[in-house]
Amino acid sequence: MPQPDISVNDADFHADPYSFYARLRAAGPVHQVEVTAAEYAPTFLVVGYEESRRALNHPGLLKNWTADEVLPGIATTPANSNMLEADPPHHTRLRRMVAREFTLRRVQAMRPRVQRITDELLDEMAARPQRTADLIKALAFPLPMTVIGELLGVPDLDRERFSHWSKEVLAPTSVTPSTTAHQKLGDYLAELVEAKAEDPGEDLLSALIRTRDEDGDALSPDELIGMAFLLLIAGHETTVNLISNGTRALLAHPDQLAALRADYDGLLDGAIEEMLRYDGPVQNTTYRYAREDMELGGAAIPAGATVLVSLAGADRDPGRYEAPDAFDIRRAPQGHLAFGHGLHFCIGAPLARMEGRIALRGLLERFPDLAEDPAEEAPTYIGGSLIRGVTRLPVRW
Repeated sequence: MPQPDISVNDADFHADPYSFYARLRAAGPVHQVEVTAAEYAPTFLVVGYEESRRALNHPGLLKNWTADEVLPGIATTPANSNMLEADPPHHTRLRRMVAREFTLRRVQAMRPRVQRITDELLDEMAARPQRTADLIKALAFPLPMTVIGELLGVPDLDRERFSHWSKEVLAPTSVTPSTTAHQKLGDYLAELVEAKAEDPGEDLLSALIRTRDEDGDALSPDELIGMAFLLLIAGHETTVNLISNGTRALLAHPDQLAALRADYDGLLDGAIEEMLRYDGPVQNTTYRYAREDMELGGAAIPAGATVLVSLAGADRDPGRYEAPDAFDIRRAPQGHLAFGHGLHFCIGAPLARMEGRIALRGLLERFPDLAEDPAEEAPTYIGGSLIRGVTRLPVRW
């Protein structure tokens, strides 16, 4: 079967990647694919659920692409000094130090503030005389961006510039590898970290600057920049797409929407998990690199090859889920992979879930006649193979 280049911004592929993953999966759980940017070919895509779980926690698949000249010719920046791009024992150390401060208690303490921000944004929507809005600009983007900015202690974050750099990092407009956005974002965050060190508060970034391990170990300046980079990007981008993709799924399935409206207390938590499984915010993981020759899902993966795990493909695997292409908010979650699995499971998952619950319930309760705006053109999807979402979501009520 011909393998399309998954790094190309093909409109048909982005509109429905699930059919592509299903065709691949029918022929096997792991396939070699083409990636234009890959001087690091061969690249293998994992689309089976069990194989994806194995790959996500496989000790022979590395995340540190700076080791052993995995990607020669690509310079690193301080922003790369984060735990997503690290392997044990370095990853273990970084995650432990962040987990000391980014606790469930700190997240739960944000709940009233998340509710207030949501209510304010919905008030602004309701005041629009034309009764239409781009839901991403009106709610899905400003909510998580405000929350993560306040959590880290940077409420005056330059959202427009940050959003541009973030999009370029996650969905680059060029297939040629570049660190320009990383560098600009790293420089910006370096200034934030320096300012916070001089004037600390009770926020997470100040806590990360102060925190010490049992042996007195602390995060270095580059590691603080890397952690700010990871938490800011992961802390808003995935939630933007959880809210927008979840809204689209509900509006496209009026029976499910009606059931949810009739029983928020009983169905909302399950609805969020089904939104994450059905059309989650992260389509494929960042690259992993084979430390040695290995076998995965019947495919022989040579040392030095790159591996992409398709969370979108795995979470529609009929070997794991009955009727996987159906959107069913009463479905048992059954361990979906939308937040990953294993060492790199998303540390911000509790925050994303909380924001998603508050935002979607508030939106649906405030606007009982919410619908996608039929006067608008077909949706444009975020490019690249990493993020799954739309650039705009016009709605009316």
